[in-house]
Amino acid sequence: MLEYVLIGGSFAFAAAWQPGPLQAFLLSRITALGWRRTLPSALAPVISDGPIAVLILLVLNRLPAGMETYLQAAGGVALLYFAGAAFREWRRNKKQENQGKASAPRTLMQAVIVNILNPGPWLGWSLIMGPLALEAWQKSAGHAVVLIASFYITMSTCLILFILLLGTTSFLGPRGRHALHLVSAFALAGLGLYRLGSALW
Repeated sequence: MLEYVLIGGSFAFAAAWQPGPLQAFLLSRITALGWRRTLPSALAPVISDGPIAVLILLVLNRLPAGMETYLQAAGGVALLYFAGAAFREWRRNKKQENQGKASAPRTLMQAVIVNILNPGPWLGWSLIMGPLALEAWQKSAGHAVVLIASFYITMSTCLILFILLLGTTSFLGPRGRHALHLVSAFALAGLGLYRLGSALW
């Protein structure tokens, strides 16, 4: 059973610290709203991966050939939308008002959408977690539960640390936060264009 704890935890640790759409989105929310309001978004993978895991496990190795392309395109559009929102917030330069208008639940749902439209969880479940979960289940239900629990506990913990570490940008002052907000908007836009480009070409 320890084997599955180590496998699930190691894979989650690697995935959580890889630069990607969710991490760029979290950066944009931290710079706009602060780390406290962004913190619930660390649970986004726990919420979004449930339907993905069920679907992948039901149709493992039977997904349509072009599904990854459509997911990349949809993810690119979503990232561009969030980049536009972040850029508009940067132009308004009203951080205090933005903190009052935006809520943690809304940010969490946005993070869930970003993660669902990100091909990473789909590929991760179809190529790694799915086969591992089926293998563990054949040994016992407990092995499968331990694998999945270790993965999501590690993932959420790493994302919480990510948010807390980047939350120290508050010590840079308003100008520093303002600059990082603009950087995060460009990061979201760049990732969105990359996803669309990957899907179309």
